Amino acid sequence: MKTKQVLNNSLIAKEPVSADNFTVGVSVDCVIFGFEACKLKVLLIKSDMPSYKDRWSLLGDIVKPGEDIDEAVSRIVKNRTGLNDVYMEQVRTFGKVNRHPEGRVITIAYCSLINIRHNELKIYDNELHWHDVNEIKEMAFDHKEILDACYYWLQYRMQEHPLGLRLLGTEFSLRDLQLLYENILDEKMDRRNFRKKFFSMGLLIDTGILESNVPHRPGKLYRFDYEKYGSMKRKKWLGIDF
Repeated sequence: MKTKQVLNNSLIAKEPVSADNFTVGVSVDCVIFGFEACKLKVLLIKSDMPSYKDRWSLLGDIVKPGEDIDEAVSRIVKNRTGLNDVYMEQVRTFGKVNRHPEGRVITIAYCSLINIRHNELKIYDNELHWHDVNEIKEMAFDHKEILDACYYWLQYRMQEHPLGLRLLGTEFSLRDLQLLYENILDEKMDRRNFRKKFFSMGLLIDTGILESNVPHRPGKLYRFDYEKYGSMKRKKWLGIDF
């Protein structure tokens, strides 16, 4: 009985609860990475807030009353880009007190990786276009911090899951595969070790076809065995060392 009384006392508010205690907004920021011409890029717009005039911003907005978080993500991506069915994965929450100039706003970051050639933008408002990730130095709000966190998340995911392979199409060369990983992980890899690592997993299917119309010696084309991968225990994918 005494324990119950202590618990109840701990739940008693020190201050009266009022609307002032809950003046906080929730927003969503979408980090959409794209891969094109062996470069990792991110989709940005010019901020329309006077405080951040001419600075680049992520695609984001306040979550509307009665709107689910995932619904807000879909709305933002569609309204800003015209794209449908872009898979977005929640990464983390950012809640520094002064991160937004108009008041307390907590934002939830979502991330995606798409093939730019297969996802043509239909809206270009606020100078929306793709930017090389390595060339971005300064952004509106705390969006550079959010971008960096999502980039780190993407690099980690690339080493845990084969999500990047879908950017190469159904058939790809080992050269294209290595360039993909080198550019996203931002790390130069030993050619022999890289190929040995992939072949050791037994997930590459030799198509028996060579590349065509390439400026270098044609290499073999491979397919990824998603069916076999699906039946494996996914405790480890590539790991870190190449």
